[in-house]
Amino acid sequence: MLFPQMFSVFVLAGLVALTVAGPIKLELNNEWELFKTTYNKNYLQEEELLRRVIWERNLQHVQQHNIEADRGVHTFWLGMNEYADMSSEEFVRSMNGYRVNATKTFQCGKFMTPSHVKLSDLPTSVDWRNEGYVTGIKNQGQCGSCWAFSTTGSLEGQHFKKTGKLVSLSEQNLVDCSKKEGNDGCQGGLMNQAFDYVIQNKGIDTEESYPYKAKDGVCKFKKANIGATEVSCMDVEHGNETDLQLAVATVGPISVGIDASHLSFQLYKSGVYFESACSSVNLDHGVLVVGYGINGCDDYWLVKNSWGTSWGMQGYIMMARSASNMCGIATQASFPTV
Repeated sequence: MLFPQMFSVFVLAGLVALTVAGPIKLELNNEWELFKTTYNKNYLQEEELLRRVIWERNLQHVQQHNIEADRGVHTFWLGMNEYADMSSEEFVRSMNGYRVNATKTFQCGKFMTPSHVKLSDLPTSVDWRNEGYVTGIKNQGQCGSCWAFSTTGSLEGQHFKKTGKLVSLSEQNLVDCSKKEGNDGCQGGLMNQAFDYVIQNKGIDTEESYPYKAKDGVCKFKKANIGATEVSCMDVEHGNETDLQLAVATVGPISVGIDASHLSFQLYKSGVYFESACSSVNLDHGVLVVGYGINGCDDYWLVKNSWGTSWGMQGYIMMARSASNMCGIATQASFPTV
């Protein structure tokens, strides 16, 4: 459901869309009802027609894309997930919260590729989920806090690497408490600034003690509930996919920013994601690289998202690797040291 202040704008947009798109397709009534039931969708009466129009338009896009994918035109397939009733523009505004703060910047140290490790020495595939480094898929809701989920994901991995204990860490702690470092809660932030907060704060609370609310709140950090600490952070060389592969293989899960502003990403379902319209510099979403591999003939990065399990491959996506820094996945990669 829309935020109240946005509702009237999208009702107007919906009326325009209705004029252009024509009447809804009555033969899709049962499918529409199933969609609402599956994802527990409850609309105001005046909003439902708008949502139906957007949903039908997205369904048509998914069907056409998948016909082409079946013919080999694309390397990935789309699907109707819980976000299929949102326009691309609306979705980006409410979900993609990777925001560069020009007045607040925090530079991590530079990741130095291990001199004794060569690219040819690396395994052909890595999946840190199998080694216990990765917590389950989380859901940020309609809050631009992706940066917080990317931050906790990489810190959870490094904490496990050091202690052997996988502890789910609190994104809400970062949303509520890291404004001084330059983050802006549900309005966006950066992983490096969140790393800075954890360093300066001498820790971050556990998810259990400080649960996620999907909205901005007053800082309630408690030292007694710290789940992990951090001493510094490291930046992987900007745009260098080789160094990113070395980092993923030797360090663990790595925080990255990507361009996720396309409808193809919003409705991604399976396969290796390759979007020709993706930017390698205009990043808007924070995610976590938890591995890499080869799918058929296509190299990929295995990426953990924070949009719940109905999205993608149970919350994950395979993004094209060695494809000219697809969607900027190697542009701003970093990780904490503990």
